[in-house]
Amino acid sequence: MSSLNHLFARWQVRALLVAGQRQAALDRLDGMLQANAADVYALATRAHVLAELGDKDGALRALQRQVAAQPTAAPGWFNLGFLSEEMGLLDQAEAAFRRATDIDPQLDRAWYGLALSLIRQRRFDDAVVALRKNTELQPMSPYGWYQLARVHVDRQEPEEAAKIIRHLRGFEPKVAAQLERETGLGTSRA
Repeated sequence: MSSLNHLFARWQVRALLVAGQRQAALDRLDGMLQANAADVYALATRAHVLAELGDKDGALRALQRQVAAQPTAAPGWFNLGFLSEEMGLLDQAEAAFRRATDIDPQLDRAWYGLALSLIRQRRFDDAVVALRKNTELQPMSPYGWYQLARVHVDRQEPEEAAKIIRHLRGFEPKVAAQLERETGLGTSRA
């Protein structure tokens, strides 16, 4: 497929998706993949559309093909990790997130995803490492801080969780209040 034809095909896919015609977009993506089985755009978009349609297995296969076609691109590995974690494939999720962070150590959302998969495996010590990296990269995002406080509670370290609650009060008071309610670490202890 010439580059002009490829650009036109991408435009068609976008237009079909905007018009809500997902199946027609999938058909067009399949045509693109027949022309080039390693078309990263087509694979990534196909995975996204399939996931939206509830075909997570199909989306997972597309993402696996994407990372095989472009093994040094962190976003593909992140997406594979995200979907794997959502599907409960925790070992696969962990491996994909680790690959994403190896490729791009600044990819904060991959550190967060890695932490979530480790938490689900009850590997709290490893999760703390990933969450600390996430909060270092995204210090004003409450998500990593929230999970880090929860992990400290699970590790029987209420004083560490209380420190995080105090920290969150400075920029996310609603999240701090939610943690206080959930953990029982009220203002007198925090």
